[in-house]
Amino acid sequence: MSVEVQRPVTIGVAGGTGSGKTTVSSQLLERVGSKHIAYLTHDSYYKDFRELSDEERRRINFDHPDSLDTSLMIEHIRALQNSLPAELPVYDFTTDSRTPNVVIVSPQPIILVEGILIFVEKELRDLFDIKIYVDTDADIRFIRRLKRDIQERGRTAESVIDQYLATVRPMHLEFVEPTKRYADVIIPEGGFNLVAIEMIADRIRSMLREQKT
Repeated sequence: MSVEVQRPVTIGVAGGTGSGKTTVSSQLLERVGSKHIAYLTHDSYYKDFRELSDEERRRINFDHPDSLDTSLMIEHIRALQNSLPAELPVYDFTTDSRTPNVVIVSPQPIILVEGILIFVEKELRDLFDIKIYVDTDADIRFIRRLKRDIQERGRTAESVIDQYLATVRPMHLEFVEPTKRYADVIIPEGGFNLVAIEMIADRIRSMLREQKT
């Protein structure tokens, strides 16, 4: 006798750079239990630009959807939805290239996907059962990005500011902000909105219980 395997619940967490997407995702992982969740971040799927010169890499618009290998992310999500493991690339932001390493993500009843641009392309957007948009004021987002890029990615303050004005802000207005209309849930103030996070976590826990019955 065949046993029907339930399809995992797939959740997308989007929002502007520095909005608190990672904090929200981390809170959900903590509250629901990471052992139940396959976690993917769009940042892992930047294309490999190792063959380009430093000058060519400086001209790349990393805030445009074309800089990401979204088709590979779609392939991985579909694999996980069909109870197959996925080999996530590991990206080195200091060299703008993929490392030889991969992270094996095993199938779980919940798939949690995080990224600035994950609601832009319809093919990816349609894979999500729940779409969450983290909404935070622009000045707060910029300060968080500035601190992150200096501390974690070896950038100078001047280069971060130049990139923000040249690509981050215009791409946010063109691609990221408009995807808010696709969201099922909008979380103001990002990871500081513990009430909203707990409500979503409670809903996910309820879905897990339903899967087990």
